[in-house]
Amino acid sequence: MAQRPNPQVSSRKQPKQARANDLVAAVLDAAVQVLRTEGASRFTTARVAERAGVSVGSLYQYFPNKAAILFRLQSDEWRQTSALLHEILADRRQPPQERLRTLVHAFLRSECDEAEVRTALGDAAPLYRDAPEAAQARASGSLVIREFMKEALPGVDEPTVVLAADVIETTLTQVGSSFSGTERTSQEISAYADAMADMFCGYLARLSR
Repeated sequence: MAQRPNPQVSSRKQPKQARANDLVAAVLDAAVQVLRTEGASRFTTARVAERAGVSVGSLYQYFPNKAAILFRLQSDEWRQTSALLHEILADRRQPPQERLRTLVHAFLRSECDEAEVRTALGDAAPLYRDAPEAAQARASGSLVIREFMKEALPGVDEPTVVLAADVIETTLTQVGSSFSGTERTSQEISAYADAMADMFCGYLARLSR
C-alpha cells in the first residue's frame, strides 16, 4: 500500500517588511475567528481571506493551503505552551513539586481560556499531524518536561525518568483537553488543578523513595 504524501504545511516564505507582517498577522487573526465561528469542518482559505480583508492570492503568497494556516496556529500554540513550561519548570527558586503544582494550575487555565480554538485545531489535526514539522514543533515541550524530571528525580534510573515525563505530559494534555471541553468556573479549575497536582506530586514522591 502506497504511503500518503506528507502534507505541505510550511509557509511559502517569511514576511520581511512591515506590510507583509501585517498581512500575515491579519490572516492568522482571521483564521482564529473562522475557527471559532465555523469550526474546522467549514474552515477554508476563502473564508479566511474574506475575514482578513485580503485576496486569496495574497494569502497564498505565504500559506500554500489551509493546512499550512492551521499548522501555523497549532505550532504557535505549541511554542506558547513550551515557553510556559520552561518559564515555570526551569525556575529553581522553587522546589520541584511547587513548580509542578504551579504548572498544573497555569496549564489548565490556559486550556480553558482557549478551549474553542484548541478543540477546533484538534479536529483539524489530521490535516497536518503527519508532517515532519509537526513532530519537530511538539518535541520542545517534551524536552522541557524530561529535563525537569531529571532534576526532580535525582538518583532515579533514566527509563523511569523518561516514563514519568511521558506519563505527566500525556495526562496533562489529555485531561486538559477533556476538562476544557466543558465551560468551567475559576473555582472548578482551581479544585481540579489541586487534585491533579496532588496526584502528580504523590507519584513523584513514590518514585523518589
